[in-house]
Amino acid sequence: MLGRIKRWIISIRNNARGFLVLKQVGSHKGEIYVGGRTRLSKQTHLGRNPNFNGMTINGIGKVLIGDNFHSGTDCLIITSYHNYDYGKKIPYDDTYLIKDVFIGDNVWFGDKVLILGGIEIGEGAIVQAGAVVSKSIPAGGIAGGNPAQVFKYRNMDHYYDLKEKEQFH
Repeated sequence: MLGRIKRWIISIRNNARGFLVLKQVGSHKGEIYVGGRTRLSKQTHLGRNPNFNGMTINGIGKVLIGDNFHSGTDCLIITSYHNYDYGKKIPYDDTYLIKDVFIGDNVWFGDKVLILGGIEIGEGAIVQAGAVVSKSIPAGGIAGGNPAQVFKYRNMDHYYDLKEKEQFH
């Protein structure tokens, strides 16, 4: 009985988190799961069935997240930077360099992933826990490290077979 009550309380909390997060974003395509502290921006646009276990999006650039996205805890996307190269003051001035981020369908981030602006992460890619992504990752790529490097690829025949059968988590 206590286990069922605890699951019910957790479900209510996660639904409330999801409702609050959906009020933060620019657009979304349906329901959302939020299992951890998540703060997005009005420049964030979500596909179907995103799952956030802890994500922060900082900056004023756009972030487009495809369908069935999953994040681990403490993930961060940064979409704007202080102008340090051509600004009028040092170490930087009041202007920003804005760099959008695109994340394809069925992408999975492990815990503590950091995504820098101007990055595209292709469909079905996986980013290992602790990775610092400073350049784009192709579809099906599995990347990790600092800076993140693609070290393997998913079995894309199997991936597309599951996708065709709509086997999504």
